[in-house]
Amino acid sequence: MRNVYAVAHAQSVHHVERRVGGWYDTPLTSLGVEQAHRAGRLLAEAVGPGAQLFSSDLRRAAETAEIIGSHIGASATLDGGLREMSYGKAEGRPTEWADAHIVPTPRDGNRLDHRVFSGAETRREVATRVKAALDRALGHGATDIVIVTHGFALTFLIMAWMGVPLEHMGYCNLQSRPGGVTHLQEDDLFHNRGIRYLNRMDHLEASGSTSSA
Repeated sequence: MRNVYAVAHAQSVHHVERRVGGWYDTPLTSLGVEQAHRAGRLLAEAVGPGAQLFSSDLRRAAETAEIIGSHIGASATLDGGLREMSYGKAEGRPTEWADAHIVPTPRDGNRLDHRVFSGAETRREVATRVKAALDRALGHGATDIVIVTHGFALTFLIMAWMGVPLEHMGYCNLQSRPGGVTHLQEDDLFHNRGIRYLNRMDHLEASGSTSSA
């Protein structure tokens, strides 16, 4: 069996300051550090020797990956393709500002190329780079892989794992919370891919949780 454990980075400063994340680069909070350790202990029980670790290069993800790596005995390979969606001019602004200025994605029509803020990435752009990053990680051939990414980007990671064509990703949204772990698996006989569990949170119960991205 090939296993991919996708982790949404732990709580970051932008969460508690109620600022838009995206590529706005902030470190983990003290709670986030604890969440990362808890995720690391969970993964240490799940992965075998030789597990490989990949992470978004944004600080909150890289710090989460470094802590997880200390538990599973792996150093993280940082990959900008695993970043969260860029929110353009909304980066780092208070969430109240973003709520007042967002251009909502239309219910119908071309959702893949819509920009919610000036300078923001589109779903198509995020999906393209996340899929490429997943392909790079899988290309290393490890049986067990841990990937640290972000709440919204993780949606496209899962869709790419399942082989969903990019043109069909206009509506997908699989929410994950900070420190949540998703287990993806491919069997050895038929090479079918599935989701064993999505956004597992029980390892964080004693440390609390917060909103994603």
